[in-house]
Amino acid sequence: MSINFNKFVPRPGLVNKQGRLPDPSELVCVEVPKVFDQCLIKRCLVYDEGPDTKKTDCELRSNTLTDPKVYTGSRDFNIKLLSVDEVPLKSKKGFKKIIISYVISFYADFIDCNGVNKTEFYEVNRTDIIGKFYCPDSIAETSANSSPDASSKQLNSNIIKLEMVADALEGKFTKNSDGSSVLDITLGYYIVVKCELIVQLLIPAYSYCPVPKEPCEEEPEEKPCEIFKKAPVPKFYPDQHLKPLFPDHENKENNND
Repeated sequence: MSINFNKFVPRPGLVNKQGRLPDPSELVCVEVPKVFDQCLIKRCLVYDEGPDTKKTDCELRSNTLTDPKVYTGSRDFNIKLLSVDEVPLKSKKGFKKIIISYVISFYADFIDCNGVNKTEFYEVNRTDIIGKFYCPDSIAETSANSSPDASSKQLNSNIIKLEMVADALEGKFTKNSDGSSVLDITLGYYIVVKCELIVQLLIPAYSYCPVPKEPCEEEPEEKPCEIFKKAPVPKFYPDQHLKPLFPDHENKENNND
């Protein structure tokens, strides 16, 4: 059972109980990208001189380094989609073979023997093939103007999108074929490949989002000693993780008695 709309303040948030929302004020039509299919690419790559495989890549070795000492980690992982080739499958309407080319870039940090922080930039070019991917073409042809004077522009409503989570699993200093020092990275990453299509969806709505009543708050600055006084007393000893003195079944028997 819905509540009175006059007692409801519409705002974004979690809906955790039934019967706490009033009936929507209207049904609206919105234009959004809808995911029609998605798949996961999972790779763990190490350096190898030969042609790239599903387990190796020749671009995971740095340039020549001068007196490296300690590898401290990698950061700022980024992915860029370079090209997409779509080959329709005759036996499956709407399904295609997708060939994607992309580049993963990141920085690796290390300290040399003089205690100086240094950075190496990596770009790893990859190509993957998805043998069967549901990525239908839009039935309707779309055209739009960005301004009254602009000429009509044809829009591509079919979208291939990549989302990535990556990490450098290991960084190891080694010697190149000429005896110079290099840094080899072990790269692990997950990529979700999505096929999206711009569609119109009908959704319930409560009109426009209201303007917040409260102004944006500023966090007051506190002196370090004031923060220290309010902080709880810390634990003086770590938690103990000990095994029980008696087995569980003996404890249960004692409780029954």
